Amino acid sequence: MDSTIGRRYAVAHELENWFVTAILPHQAALTRYLHRAWKRASEIPDLRQEIYIRVCEGAARSRPRLPRNFLFRTARNLVIDKARRDQAVSIYYTQDEAWLDVAVDELTPERHLQARQDLHTMIRAFDSLPEKTRSVIWLRRIAGLSQREAAQSLGIDEGALESHMIRGMRSLADALTFARAPYGI
Repeated sequence: MDSTIGRRYAVAHELENWFVTAILPHQAALTRYLHRAWKRASEIPDLRQEIYIRVCEGAARSRPRLPRNFLFRTARNLVIDKARRDQAVSIYYTQDEAWLDVAVDELTPERHLQARQDLHTMIRAFDSLPEKTRSVIWLRRIAGLSQREAAQSLGIDEGALESHMIRGMRSLADALTFARAPYGI
């Protein structure tokens, strides 16, 4: 029994050393990334801790070959997951249950009109983006290039490409949110 505890301690100690040497040196860069990617600055310390937990859980199974890439991929995935959860509306928030009788994929005239308005809003917002940001979004989201391929195609580094992508997507999301807001509310 003592040897099992000793092995667990050694594994935990080795994981802790790996974390301190391979992950913690990137804390400042991770924090900067989270400030760009997440609007609520007060939540960034909690996000960072959740990222660290996910990184440790993954590294406990097998150490990533590229720890920095693994850290930022984990951060990106967490931000996406949290953004999706924030956009989901709980069924308990609704007062009117009549909407439950409508099929999810039913294309009502109102939904058709809203979709057309959203499309026009997105086209205008996309056209108003800086040229490089438009190119980044086009190559990544429409042409389907990887981050590396898009960066090489544009002659910029991947960090700059990611920055353009984040700012552009946030700008498009803001335009759509603003367009849907009822009269300045």
